[in-house]
Order: sequence, then C-alpha cells, then structure tokens
Amino acid sequence: MCFFYLDGIVRAEFVPRNTTVNSEYYNGLLERLKKDVRRKRPEKWANGFILHHDNAPCHTSLLARQFLSNKNITVCPQPPYSPHLAPCDFWLFPKVKMTMKSKGFESVQDIEAATTA
Repeated sequence: MCFFYLDGIVRAEFVPRNTTVNSEYYNGLLERLKKDVRRKRPEKWANGFILHHDNAPCHTSLLARQFLSNKNITVCPQPPYSPHLAPCDFWLFPKVKMTMKSKGFESVQDIEAATTA
C-alpha cells in the first residue's frame, strides 16, 4: 500500500504474504501513516490532511471510519466504480514503472527495494 502527496511518498508498506487486509490490519496501517505524516509532512499535519479513499471494505469499515473521525482526518471519497479519479493511475504508477523499466529482478525483495527507492 502506498500513501503519497504530489511531493512524494509518505508511507509505502508491502503487505506480508498470506496476510489479509481487513479492518484491523488497515487500522494499524492508518496509525503508522498518521505518525509518518506528522514526522515527514508536518505542514500537512498542522493544517489537516485529506485522505483519498476508494470503496474497499477495509476503508469503509466502522473501525476505519471511527479512527479517521477520532483523529480528525478528512476523507475524500471516490465515487463507486469510478476509475477516472484514481491518482495512482496518473501519478504514482507511471513514476514507478519508469524507474523499473527494462530491469530484471531476482526476487520479490529486489522488486520491493526497487519500488521503494
């Protein structure tokens, strides 16, 4: 999972194999994200930041909504079934693909390292 602003990635986390991204996992991820925003983007933290969510079940769970509400994190919801507003498609994925183009990788760990670099 990747959380970013236009000025760069705030948190990238690879979900371990055989791990289900459910509301409990996502809630822990949001807690780690909150700490990273406070540390890496203090100006965003001070002014409040907006989290762009899709409609995945872990994003819309009661646990996640309560966490976001308690921490005063604004959510910009994405309309259902609307690929037109996905920032990853037009900002993040092209940048990652360009750095990895024409490279061979020996392992999943090599891919993860190249992606986060």
